[in-house]
Amino acid sequence: MFSAFNILNYLLAASVVTAFAPSFGSNLRSQTGLNVVTLDGEEIRGEITPLGNFVLVRTKDTLAATGGGILLPDQSQERPTEGVVISAGPGKLHPHTGVRIHNPVKEGMSVLYGKFDGSPLTYNDEQMQMIRDDDVMLFYDGIKMTKGNVIPCRDYVLVKLDEEKLETDSGVVIAAAVTKDDLPCVGTVFKVGEGRMCSTGEFTPSPVKEGQRVKFKDYSGNEIKIDGDEYSLVRMVDILCVADIEN
Repeated sequence: MFSAFNILNYLLAASVVTAFAPSFGSNLRSQTGLNVVTLDGEEIRGEITPLGNFVLVRTKDTLAATGGGILLPDQSQERPTEGVVISAGPGKLHPHTGVRIHNPVKEGMSVLYGKFDGSPLTYNDEQMQMIRDDDVMLFYDGIKMTKGNVIPCRDYVLVKLDEEKLETDSGVVIAAAVTKDDLPCVGTVFKVGEGRMCSTGEFTPSPVKEGQRVKFKDYSGNEIKIDGDEYSLVRMVDILCVADIEN
């Protein structure tokens, strides 16, 4: 039989082996040439798996031209951020009903989300962002965002803004886009999302439809440019009124 002293020595030895086991495994992977996964500079056991409605996104470094022809990174502009989904969780559980609210995006999709949404992290020496599916405004498949492939996320509505023109006292006509103080809040519905999610997991459809002319709250839209045209992503609850266009 083991004495109390021998049992104590055995437990101490076991604790030392356990404490060094993760480090030993990481070094072994490095020495054998296996894929090494890092998070914020530290080796981890495997790839990141987002939980709930979290989405791991790699930011796209796309370029856009200013009026003077100067190319600037999108990050320097006050506009939504575009990225590619690396991995996504299954969706969140409703806190009262326990219903799984599915994640609308999946690996490989491109998404548009708020400039200041999410938490930054360094994954495999790349700068990425961990956001929630609630932060996604629009998503699409393919390399480039086009009018044909974009889909507003859930309760978002994609509105094509009116190309209003202003005339100065001297008779010079200028585009409304050059006026910084007054953001356009009127346009025509181009596409609508699947609706607002209820506690039962079902969707309340959008109150507007494609082709309708709408007015929404000032400063509530997120302006983007698709195929050279100006659009705004607006939530259903921020649309004030509808005026159908008569043919």
